[in-house]
Amino acid sequence: MHQQDYERTTLENGLRILTGTMPGTRSVAVSIYVGAGSRYEAAEEAGISHLLEHLVFKGTTKRPSPQQISEAIDGVGGVLNAGTDRELTVYYAKVAAPHFALAADVLCDMLRDPLMAEEELEKERKVVIEELASIGDSPAQLVDVLLDATMWPDQPLGRDVAGTEASVSALTREGAVAYLRRQYVPNNMVVAVAGAIEHGRVVEEVGRALGDWGRGEPAQWFPAVNEQAAPRVAVQYKRTEQAHIEMALHALSSRDPDRFALDLISVILGEGMSSRLFVELREQRALCYDVHSYASHYLDTGSFAVYAGVDPKKSVEATQALVEELAKLRAGGVTDEELHKAKELSKGRLLLRMEDTRSVSGWLGGQEMLSGEVKTPDEIVALIEAVTADDIRRVARCVFDERQLSLAVVGPFKSDKRFASLLRLG
Repeated sequence: MHQQDYERTTLENGLRILTGTMPGTRSVAVSIYVGAGSRYEAAEEAGISHLLEHLVFKGTTKRPSPQQISEAIDGVGGVLNAGTDRELTVYYAKVAAPHFALAADVLCDMLRDPLMAEEELEKERKVVIEELASIGDSPAQLVDVLLDATMWPDQPLGRDVAGTEASVSALTREGAVAYLRRQYVPNNMVVAVAGAIEHGRVVEEVGRALGDWGRGEPAQWFPAVNEQAAPRVAVQYKRTEQAHIEMALHALSSRDPDRFALDLISVILGEGMSSRLFVELREQRALCYDVHSYASHYLDTGSFAVYAGVDPKKSVEATQALVEELAKLRAGGVTDEELHKAKELSKGRLLLRMEDTRSVSGWLGGQEMLSGEVKTPDEIVALIEAVTADDIRRVARCVFDERQLSLAVVGPFKSDKRFASLLRLG
C-alpha cells in the first residue's frame, strides 16, 4: 500500500472516511473507530466503554434483536466483531465485496441507533462480570492487570479496560446512554474501509447513513501521571503451578520518534525464538516455556515489559535473569547483526499485514483516530531502516532506568521480600 492507495474525505459533521483500495482482493473490511475507551472514563465510569461495546450489538430500531444483527453478517459468510482498548473502540465487519453496502449499513445502524434496552444491559453486565472472573482465574492475565495498577496507580491506565466487578455492577442505563451520546458523535469517529471498493462508493454509502448526524462535544482522555522515583514491587498470592513474573519500565509515547528504536529493542530482547531472552532463559537455562517482551505506546506515555512463567522455586533466578538481560542491553547495546535481523523481522511482519483487508482498514483507521494522520507502510519501513545501533544504545540507556522499574508477580508468594532487592540495572 503506497500513498496513492488510500483517500480521505471529511464530511461536514466532522466524520472522517478513509478508503484503501485493494483491487486484487475479493473482500471488503469496514472498521469504525470511536474516541472511547478506558482513558476517557472517570473512576465511577470504569468499564463503561467496554460494556457499551457489548450493548450496541443487542439490537437497533431497524434490527431489534441481537440475532438480526449477527445473522445479517453471518448470512453472507462475513465476520462482525468489536474491541475496546484504552484509547479507542473499534467495530468492524469483513465481507465478500458484493456485500459492502450491507456491512456498512449494519455497523452504522448499530452505532447510531442502538436500543440500549434495560434488560439487555442487565444480561451484558453479567457477561462482563464473568469475563472479569475469567481474568481472575488466569494468572498470566492477572499479572498484566497487577503490573498496570503498580505502574499507574489510581488512574485509568492502571485499571483493567473492562473495569472491576464493583464498578460494572454500579453502571446504569442512564449513565451508558449519556456516555454514548457524549462520545459516539461523528466528529469523534473514523470510518476506514479497505478492499475491492472505490472511495466514491464508500463516501456515498457512509454519507447516506451518517452524513446528517449532528456534531457533539466529546470528552477528552485523562493524561497519564507518573510520580515513580524508585522501583516498585507488587505480589499477589495465588496457588499456582507457575509463578508469573512481569516487569516494566515507563517508556515512550506513540508520538515519540524514538518509538521505532524501542520496538526494535523489544524484537532483539524478547520477540521470537532467536531473541536474547528466549535463548538465555529457555534454551540455555531451561527456566521457562514462555518468555517474551513487548512495547506499548499510548498518546502521552508508554511502557516496555518483559514476562516469564516459571516454576515458583526458580522465580528468584528467573527474575535475576530478566534484570540481567535488561542491564546487559543497556550497558552494551546490540550488534549490527542483531539490529539487521530485527529490522527484517519488523518489516516482514508489517508488509505481510498489508495483504489483509481487515489489517489495512485497521492501519488506516487506527492511525487517523489516534494521530490525525496516516503513515504509509513505506514510510514506516524507512523509519525502521533509519534506526542505528547508536540510537538503540541511547534509547536503552534512557528507558532502562531502574527508578522507573516495576515488578508484578502472581504465584504462591505471600510477600515481596525475595524480589525487592533484585531490581538493580546498574
